[in-house]
Amino acid sequence: MNYNRTRLKPIGVAGLSVASAMVVAAATLFGASSALADDGPSVPPGTEATSVPPVETDGTDPDLKMPEGGTLAPAKVLDIVQVVEDEGGEERREDTNADIKFALQAEVLFGKDSAKLSSEANSRISAIATEIEKQNATKVRIFGFTDNLGSSAHGDVLSKQRAEAVNGVLSKELGTSITFEIRGYGEQYPIADNSTEEGRKKNRRVEVSFPRTTN
Repeated sequence: MNYNRTRLKPIGVAGLSVASAMVVAAATLFGASSALADDGPSVPPGTEATSVPPVETDGTDPDLKMPEGGTLAPAKVLDIVQVVEDEGGEERREDTNADIKFALQAEVLFGKDSAKLSSEANSRISAIATEIEKQNATKVRIFGFTDNLGSSAHGDVLSKQRAEAVNGVLSKELGTSITFEIRGYGEQYPIADNSTEEGRKKNRRVEVSFPRTTN
């Protein structure tokens, strides 16, 4: 197979040898490249490589070795939590791999300092009952909570009464196939800052939770 060969003629630069001219050309080329590089970063800011050397570790360090007779713990799938809250924060749903929990603010269920269900309460509790049926849950936990205003003893009683009121609606809709756990925790386990009314409003709540059995 024949190839056409083209003889390259060296191009000189006045006063320089061919080799020197090539050096000049190379310097000019790289200088142009540098000038182009100065126009702006070629990677997004903050992603440039740094000159900090990696941290060296000593593989023989006894602190890095597993104690004799020790074993690794079994692999564990971390729980994923998804939280959905309506715009006013009146209802909050928290999903994990194992459970579903609804938190309803007391204001949408009861009057002030009362355990009597409001007219709006039944529809909200019925929606939770529908989800319980969908999950084929057989055990439901209903926990009541209050803010830290008033006495702790009063909060304990009120939170338990409110949990029982929600249980009354759920048990009527779900029948006797469900086992209910009802507790009133009063001001314990706040989820927001009790020093503000906004925080106290979040803490005054009833939580309904049950195991997840379907995807």
